[in-house]
Amino acid sequence: MSANDSPQGHQPTAAYDSAFMKACRREPVPHTPVWFMRQAGRSLPEYLKVREGIPMLESCMRPELVAEITLQPVRRHGVDAAIYFSDIVVPLKAIGIDLDIKPGVGPVVQNPIRTRADLGQLRDLTPEDVWYVTEAIKLLTAELGGTPLIGFAGAPFTLASYLVEGGPSKNHEHTKALMYGDPRLWADLLDRLAEITSAFLKVQIEAGASAVQLFDSWVGALAPADYRRSVMPASTKVFDAVAGYGVPRIHFGVGTGELLGLMGEAGADVVGVDWRVPLDEAARRVGPGKALQGNLDPAVLFATREAVEEKTREVLDAAAGLEGHVFNLGHGVLPSMDPDALTRLVDYVHTRTAR
Repeated sequence: MSANDSPQGHQPTAAYDSAFMKACRREPVPHTPVWFMRQAGRSLPEYLKVREGIPMLESCMRPELVAEITLQPVRRHGVDAAIYFSDIVVPLKAIGIDLDIKPGVGPVVQNPIRTRADLGQLRDLTPEDVWYVTEAIKLLTAELGGTPLIGFAGAPFTLASYLVEGGPSKNHEHTKALMYGDPRLWADLLDRLAEITSAFLKVQIEAGASAVQLFDSWVGALAPADYRRSVMPASTKVFDAVAGYGVPRIHFGVGTGELLGLMGEAGADVVGVDWRVPLDEAARRVGPGKALQGNLDPAVLFATREAVEEKTREVLDAAAGLEGHVFNLGHGVLPSMDPDALTRLVDYVHTRTAR
């Protein structure tokens, strides 16, 4: 079932009829909707205040804190959608993987997965494992009203890279060595991660999320042939697993200009585009039947107001002929970004695209 012919499901009526949801479904909108990746926190002083002294993973497991952080950018910026505050490794931590998020480094895995015996670390994820997600989303949907909530998860390839490398990697040498050297083990690893990711997204949707985004942060490191053969089946499995809920499914990766068509083919309703490919060209690569999301370079927000507006016009002009467009940055909000610049950006996009 696609997002276009699906029932409303668990979503509040007002959220279902919002500009963001309509754009995802490629329906006419009153204005181009806006949200930002990593908008939940990062640059906001109020976020830094409530998170003070609380480790990242712990903060993801406190429902009231998650709800507050998720709501902060909606209140401040007037964005058209909230993104659930979490981290892509939360489901891995929830099933007992020994990992931590080290400040300034990222996720660090104590016992990397390199052999078939190591697969035993990856048990099934149950709703009870992430009870705090259900609680937080119930709090959020009660507060958000007509503003949709986007659930999210890390894609199987990116999760596999963290698990195989033991942490962030520039070259993904262990990951690629496993993918090329033991393709059967690699396929089993990604399939297991697809099941875990699917379960995690289902929990969010059933609790009330209006849409979901699959983040494949590292997949831009792959050539198209490798993506099609070794990654796409697992991503497709995730999208297929949640298709019956009828919520829009967004697929985003960084450095994925050469993969855009395949990412759409994997099953997303909306394909996220980073800042390297103009949206009109991205639409040509993705093909018809998909909405696009993006794609202002985050670094532009550090320029003058006039420069920000000029670059934003370029994005909107490139998106003028799209079937559906959700305005976003080409990657996440940077921690040192001026929050007021984001607020002005939302207002500018809304004003310029008002119909």
